[in-house]
Amino acid sequence: MAAELHVELVAADRSVWSGEATLVIARTTSGDIGVMPGHQPLLGVLESGPVTIRTADGGTVVAAVHGGFISFADDKLSLLAEMAELADEIDVTRAERALERAKAEADAAAERRADVRLRAAAVPG
Repeated sequence: MAAELHVELVAADRSVWSGEATLVIARTTSGDIGVMPGHQPLLGVLESGPVTIRTADGGTVVAAVHGGFISFADDKLSLLAEMAELADEIDVTRAERALERAKAEADAAAERRADVRLRAAAVPG
């Protein structure tokens, strides 16, 4: 059996995803990072962006994450996000409208959130 790590993706309002994985890719303030079993312990600040989780059964889980922290030790990875939603929960039409509205109103934060949601929804699962 391949080595695995236990992943917890938690938003401020709910537990988003929990399970075993072989790889997690996330964006931090230091750049993109890939975490696999046996990775050195780490603590970092998450940037807004898609998080990709390669599950132990060979599947892929993608989530739009908006800020937070990432922590890894002893093959346990915690992603503590301010906001997060799984790609299959994202209403693409609504996110496209939100992006258009944010651009029209010159709201950079709203534009960034809508863009992350659209990018997460576009990642093949």
